[in-house]
Amino acid sequence: MTKRKKGNARLFGFVLAMALIAAACGGGADDTATTGADGGGDAKELTPITLQLQWFTQAQFAGYYAAVDQGFYKDLGLDVTITQGGIDILPATVLDSGAADFAISWVPRGLVPREEGLNITNIAQIFERSATLQVSFKDKGITSVADLAGKTVGNWGFGNEFELLAGLRSAGLDPDTDVTLVQQQFDMLALISGEIDAAQAMIYNEYAQVLETTNPETGELFTADDLNVINWNDVGTAMLQDAIWADADKLESDPEYRANAVKFVEASMRGWIFCRDNVDKCVDIVLAAGPTLGESHQKWQMNEINGLIWPSSNGIGLLDKSLWDQTVSVATTESILTAPPTDGAFRTDIAQEALDNLKAAGVDVNGSGWTPITVELKPSGE
Repeated sequence: MTKRKKGNARLFGFVLAMALIAAACGGGADDTATTGADGGGDAKELTPITLQLQWFTQAQFAGYYAAVDQGFYKDLGLDVTITQGGIDILPATVLDSGAADFAISWVPRGLVPREEGLNITNIAQIFERSATLQVSFKDKGITSVADLAGKTVGNWGFGNEFELLAGLRSAGLDPDTDVTLVQQQFDMLALISGEIDAAQAMIYNEYAQVLETTNPETGELFTADDLNVINWNDVGTAMLQDAIWADADKLESDPEYRANAVKFVEASMRGWIFCRDNVDKCVDIVLAAGPTLGESHQKWQMNEINGLIWPSSNGIGLLDKSLWDQTVSVATTESILTAPPTDGAFRTDIAQEALDNLKAAGVDVNGSGWTPITVELKPSGE
């Protein structure tokens, strides 16, 4: 098997595996949400748009649900249906097939299908920061990547390990000999039980799951003071995650599609700005959409997702080229991609036009004054 096939198999396996996680802990009761449910206006006069999510309903996608709920899409003439992700659903494939007009996908999961022939492009980089962490209990003494030497280090595999592998190499460690890498289950039980020294976690999901678990020694929930965290953004091996992807061919050949792309991005940005400024309301919107995990978990997730977006260096959705280059570097080093992507893998004109419209309307697109709130997690995220 070639390195490319190995890398791609791992990445697509990751898509399946993470969809299974979502099915277990993030699924909702309904498959779609539509602006038609909000009342007001004649849906027949609106342009129908379908958005394909990467996973199931949760606060990770709150901005899009808020844009539906608050009528931001309708304001710009769009009738948006949100379709959840699920097992075996690859947003890039759904987008390229024409079954969706736009899709939400991590950058590597968009670039691999693109390298294989799907002509899709990143038109708005919503998350500016990676959410992936390596978490350990303080008694393990792991405060840096170098401290992972000689430790048993968990990860989900299936393509989720690349920030970790690149991080180990950046610290002068050989992943094959200097650490014991093991595939952890799709929960944090191995960390809590002591089977592994450090576990992989998303800051908005699995990290919270530890904090929603009772410490048997105290009878109280674990706290952040019990943990050490390695954040790949600090290490320099973080990879860009949630972005809005579009059909590159249609952007060039169909002026109406391009115009709708600007409208869709602009209204989505309004949704995320609304969630920045109205956390509780956005949590209610997500809960109404039917996720499995409870209110305190969704509020934690909403707060942490805001932290991945705000403050926004260049304005929400406008891609930072240096972070793109870092993502591509990790992707090629770890054989996710055989080569850097060709021109057209991303474009900034659509996000810039959307930002200009918002700024002209007096909307704060940078969120420079944003600060996180304090969220009290409850047992099991209820």
